[in-house]
Amino acid sequence: MREIPQSDAPAADDCAEGANGALSEPLLAWYDRHARDLPWRVGPAARRAGIRPDPYAVWLSEVMLQQTTVAAVRDYFHRFMARWPDVRALAAAADAEVMAEWAGLGYYARARNLLKCARAVAGDHGGRFPQDRAGLLALPGIGPYTASAIAAIAFDEAAVVVDGNVERVMARLHAVAVPLPAAKPELTAHAAALTPAHRPGDYAQAVMDLGATICTPRNPACGLCPWRAPCAARAAGIAAELPRKTPKKPKPVRLGIAYLARRADGAWLLERRPDSGLLGGMLGWPGSVWGDAPAETPPLDADWRDPGAEVRHTFTHFHLRLALRVADVPMTAAPAAGRFVPPAEFRPASLPTVMRKAFDLARAAP
Repeated sequence: MREIPQSDAPAADDCAEGANGALSEPLLAWYDRHARDLPWRVGPAARRAGIRPDPYAVWLSEVMLQQTTVAAVRDYFHRFMARWPDVRALAAAADAEVMAEWAGLGYYARARNLLKCARAVAGDHGGRFPQDRAGLLALPGIGPYTASAIAAIAFDEAAVVVDGNVERVMARLHAVAVPLPAAKPELTAHAAALTPAHRPGDYAQAVMDLGATICTPRNPACGLCPWRAPCAARAAGIAAELPRKTPKKPKPVRLGIAYLARRADGAWLLERRPDSGLLGGMLGWPGSVWGDAPAETPPLDADWRDPGAEVRHTFTHFHLRLALRVADVPMTAAPAAGRFVPPAEFRPASLPTVMRKAFDLARAAP
């Protein structure tokens, strides 16, 4: 490569901006035509008209979308926004109400952190989210990715946003063969090098949309991609093979027992799980510790029967097999823990998914 004399060399910032623009401009043009219509998003046309994103809506959606799909989040987002339309309203909500509304989304620590963050914004920041990544990162429950996403999308900071979609796009664009998760630093560096100063919020959403709709995990639609020409993986014929991933270790299996007691008036015995740990703060059925050999620990004396059904549920780090015990108990039943929830207050939909599976099986049992 010819060495450029110092007097003729463009400034480093000019080089970076030129490289960024060469890729960001066609991507932004594609995004202007094909941006997904999402309930928390201000689309490119609306942004050009001067409409700014609501930081609260951006934050809420980003927390909900962690480890969860757009399709699963839409209805939850609409319900939260209808019930708690701003961060002050959410901060004032009762923990149990928020946890019940979150039921089914999984990863319940997110809901607890959601409340902590809302209360910090309402109490310490006058109800306004910090407008830069550093300030957002100081809030409880907001990690590096979420801080970058809010800073870019809500405040147009040129923050580097890297989710699974962006990792896949970067791996293919640069033909990164190193498997994930070891490739994360390299992929983040590539994403940082391409993040433009111009329209960084739209750009961040454009890369994510590209990964979600065109540069998909299987059968990427390379012919429709605005980055097909510079894509090294497409040129090498290996786009569908990337990103490579280190094989995961098999998940262990844990066993447990859940006790479903129904009182003569139709009330069900439920207990609230400890705030820390799996399903923290959620209502559920009394039960054993989950492990290799669960002990029978019924919450009260009753004629417990085995309905012959078993809940099977997968968490992030293990598979759970939950045996059921069911009993009809008199009005005088006095449990050692939990309380009987009358039919008027009992909402199966407010239970976490694994507990709702247990309820459905027990109700269907003879």
